[in-house]
Amino acid sequence: MTTLFDQKFLEKLLAEATVSPRLRQNFDLRNGASDTSQRMMNALQPGTEVPIHRHEDTAETVICLQGRLEEVIYEEAEGEFREVERHLLCPAEGLFGLQVPQGAWHKVIVHEPSIIFEAKDGAYVPR
Repeated sequence: MTTLFDQKFLEKLLAEATVSPRLRQNFDLRNGASDTSQRMMNALQPGTEVPIHRHEDTAETVICLQGRLEEVIYEEAEGEFREVERHLLCPAEGLFGLQVPQGAWHKVIVHEPSIIFEAKDGAYVPR
């Protein structure tokens, strides 16, 4: 069945994120659990915690469809993190997305309700 990503879809996903304990909700775009890539829409509400993390084996593509958030990139040395880049994503300002390099430490800061499309190589592994 075809899924249309219209404003109604985005509003529903954001509403689900509002009542989620983590203040986010994803919509899985994979064909199934055996897919060898990760594709999802992710609704993020201000206050959600996306801690510093990295993807050691893949780059991550992030496209902001709605809202306003920042992707912050870090360098790690001796267990300490130092901010090296900060990128605002806001389609209303013509700032649509970025490619987080493979292995780069990063986090997300959400300034207003936002929807992003995320894609990474490799099958999803729950943590």
